[in-house]
Amino acid sequence: MDALANACLSEAWPARVAAVISNRPDALGLVSAARLGIATAVVDHRVYPDRAGFEAALRAQIDQFSPHLVLLAGFMRVLGSDFVRHYEGRMLNIHPSLLPSFPGLNTHQQVLDAGAKLHGATVHFVTPVLDHGPIVIQAAVPVHADDDVVTLAARVQQQEYQIYPRAARWFVEGRLRIQGNQVQVIPPALQGVAW
Repeated sequence: MDALANACLSEAWPARVAAVISNRPDALGLVSAARLGIATAVVDHRVYPDRAGFEAALRAQIDQFSPHLVLLAGFMRVLGSDFVRHYEGRMLNIHPSLLPSFPGLNTHQQVLDAGAKLHGATVHFVTPVLDHGPIVIQAAVPVHADDDVVTLAARVQQQEYQIYPRAARWFVEGRLRIQGNQVQVIPPALQGVAW
């Protein structure tokens, strides 16, 4: 969230962060956002009797800000199909693995347990299938023999800080085209040209 917010504060950035919304009142991103003058809101999932109630409240809160793009960052809840379809083609997530490998939780440990030689991060469009949407961009890091979860996660996180703002910018600039389950990034020189 910090990397995205700071990128948007750049004079060269073509968009702004409308709000930071969390399902956890203690999320550090809320403090960072408030410090940067970004509107914040909390929709605490624990006060709703079921997922449908929580997602209806979350959707209402998001829609109040009329975002063109919804970016998930550290949001550790599975979203239902109706919610995801409401933001279809305009909701991105970042996942700490080279999808489609190692979806779900504990990816760094999964990578170490599997003996993989490469790990990384993926920015993808969110679909009703968990960690399975069209891939926008990936970044790879080597897995070293002496890595543990902490060292590997730190290296992956540095790549996340680079690729998530880049993917968001491509979306804002109208440079992403989804075709089936693949994303094409339109070169700047071809924007507005049928191809």
